[in-house]
Amino acid sequence: MEESIKNSGAGMLASIEETFACERADIKTFSPLTLAYIGDAVYDLVIRSVIVERANRPAHQLHKSAVKYVNAGAQSAMIQALLGELNEEEEGFYRRGKNAKPATTAKNASLADYHRATGFEALMGYLYLTGQTDRMMYLVQKGIELIDMEI
Repeated sequence: MEESIKNSGAGMLASIEETFACERADIKTFSPLTLAYIGDAVYDLVIRSVIVERANRPAHQLHKSAVKYVNAGAQSAMIQALLGELNEEEEGFYRRGKNAKPATTAKNASLADYHRATGFEALMGYLYLTGQTDRMMYLVQKGIELIDMEI
């Protein structure tokens, strides 16, 4: 994969900031639920991109494939397996997200899985917003490998 394509996530954020005249804020001031909000979308985009690249299939089949990775149970399993790989700062953002008090709860997951998944999404948001897309991709790849092994 070409380097320019490989790092396009950071380029996309820079393009968004430039096009819409967004000022970069101190990520440490963001609420963990704000980080989880953007992290959920970014993680979903990565998973959808991976699935589409693997095979051109009808949208319903693509969605069924994505659900395997984009749900609280899968995200909870991923982050539990990845905890040993996180540095201190990453652990802090994960922990802040996990301990946040969301206004909603998951329909199809335990409360513990939902909280861990929120922490995972907050970590993804932090990595994306700080331009650490290579690190984010590494962690997502390890997580995908974990989920694929369980099937």
